[in-house]
Amino acid sequence: MVEMEIKSLAVFCGSSTGINNVYIEHAKRFGEELANNNKTLIYGGAQVGCMGALADASLHSGGNVIGVIPQKLKAVEIAHDQLSELHVVNTMHERKSKMAELADGFVALPGGAGTLEEWFEVFTWSQLGYHAKPCGLLNVNNFFDPLITMLDHTIEQGFMNKDYREMIIISPDPKELLEKIDSFSPSHAVKWT
Repeated sequence: MVEMEIKSLAVFCGSSTGINNVYIEHAKRFGEELANNNKTLIYGGAQVGCMGALADASLHSGGNVIGVIPQKLKAVEIAHDQLSELHVVNTMHERKSKMAELADGFVALPGGAGTLEEWFEVFTWSQLGYHAKPCGLLNVNNFFDPLITMLDHTIEQGFMNKDYREMIIISPDPKELLEKIDSFSPSHAVKWT
């Protein structure tokens, strides 16, 4: 299959910093890598936590950064006021839809339930054939190991096709993850046989 040109990535990550500085450091490194590779960052629009560190690093490296934030969270997550673009939407559904529309691929960095929910939605869309965009995990500090184990368990128990597991791009290193995403070739396994 032909490789896609990935010009923009939607990145889901925590509005908190986590308990280990490695999370913030890798968010910064990923933001820098996006800018250095001329990739637009699409993210949740906040200036706090890993989200803010990611955006700031990309901006400071000359990157294009687009935020999408619901009006209700504009004050809670503290909307970033230095972005290339900031879209203020009404609902979380609109936020996710707008991010998906703008992005050529998706990556999750460590975060909480919201991060996982956002990433799983686009990964599920990929399984169902609604898009053929790459879905990656930046596995900082082995953060996603339990999740990967759970996905393997769903395969073992007959609830997920093993081909879907192969669709997930995983690396602990920001530069390597982007390289893998850039060499992504879309494929689609049939969900129902």
